[in-house]
Amino acid sequence: MQFSRNFMIICSALLLCSSLTYGQTASPPAPVAMTPTPTPAPAPAPEYVNLTYLLSVAGPFHTFLNYLESTKVIDTFQNQANNTEQGITIFVPKDDSFKGLKKPSLSKLSDDQLKSLILFHALPKYYALADFNDLSTKGPITTLAGGQYTLNFTDDSGTVHLDSGWSKTKVASAVHSTDPVAIYQVNKVLLPEAIFGTDIPPTPAPSPAPDISPAADSPSADSKEGGSPSKALPSDSAAHRVMKLSIWSHLVLAVLGGFVLLF
Repeated sequence: MQFSRNFMIICSALLLCSSLTYGQTASPPAPVAMTPTPTPAPAPAPEYVNLTYLLSVAGPFHTFLNYLESTKVIDTFQNQANNTEQGITIFVPKDDSFKGLKKPSLSKLSDDQLKSLILFHALPKYYALADFNDLSTKGPITTLAGGQYTLNFTDDSGTVHLDSGWSKTKVASAVHSTDPVAIYQVNKVLLPEAIFGTDIPPTPAPSPAPDISPAADSPSADSKEGGSPSKALPSDSAAHRVMKLSIWSHLVLAVLGGFVLLF
């Protein structure tokens, strides 16, 4: 009886251990914690370029800026600078360039012609100074005015020259050159052939200096050094006449005195 009780206890213990062992082997492994992949930060938006501000603090480019605003071309330039991948290149004449523009006069242009002339001062792409060397081999380059409004470029040892047909000038300095906007100062207003034609007025030759001859009655250097002019001195014939007149007057007075003594 004691043996049977011990046997039942041992069997129960073995059954319990086998159940625990099976439960441990049959239970699924604990899930591995997944590390979340970080979301990349969005690229910063390109900085807005304010062309009005750039031109107002540089220069002076007030005349060109006034034309930009009066023709509404400033909106076209701003859109090209900030809303396109190509960017923009602008050639800006100083105020003195407009003051020296006598012929032809911009005041005689229509509103559309004036707008095209201002658009003619920009290229629809960003160009650094080093890029103009390649442009010089590509022939006429179309400006933002489009159509026949083209410019020819020449790179002469790093100096960029522009030929618009009517005016020839060069890039004097870089006002702003950071992609997508390049602004370069030029020495002259760019005048397109599409507006002014090909009848370019010749450059007037400088007038010769007037040949000023000395006045006939002006004293010579010798007379200045010697004192009074020669014409102020009496001539020899005039001196002789005065001497003879003095002698005759003395003779007449002597004769008259003799008559008085006799009578």
